Amino acid sequence: MIAVKDNPPNFTPEEYFAWESQQLEKHELINGQVYAMTGGSINHGRIAIKLTALFDAHLDGSGCITGNSDIKVKIVESEDYTYPDASVTCDERDKTTTQYITYPCLIVEVLSKSTEAYDRGGKFRMYQNNPVLKDYLLVSSTSIEIDLYHKNDAGQWMIINYGAGDTIELKSINLSFPIEQVYRGLTLTPET
Repeated sequence: MIAVKDNPPNFTPEEYFAWESQQLEKHELINGQVYAMTGGSINHGRIAIKLTALFDAHLDGSGCITGNSDIKVKIVESEDYTYPDASVTCDERDKTTTQYITYPCLIVEVLSKSTEAYDRGGKFRMYQNNPVLKDYLLVSSTSIEIDLYHKNDAGQWMIINYGAGDTIELKSINLSFPIEQVYRGLTLTPET
């Protein structure tokens, strides 16, 4: 995410929703400040599409909601809102809101050079406040690498690193799939 050039005054959530509805770009709201969401690479977009399609097909008829990068996630016990690349909520409370979800069990961020440190650090710390979140998936857009932060039954976050030949296991939605399914048809090149 990139800070808006002319920092406006702090927004309340109501002001943020009204203001953002008139903007051409999406913006996250963190501590009252808005941050413009930058566009990603072609691989970034294709990976996000593949994952949301995979989740949606798997969850068809389950009552769960699969979200793409247009669905905001409200950070629990805050007035902050983010736009992950993909999310899944199976929580009934999220069926009563129209502008965001609050209780995803799965969040996905496709990594880029400019956002990786934030996605692994500050953003993950915000997401950890969610008592329902079980899986936080960080997906490389330049190599066959996926890191899964999984909250075990004791409430501890464990990291599982996946590479070529591995099968990803998302306990939050009871789904396993080969890592190559995410990268099929992509030309992977390191970012410069």
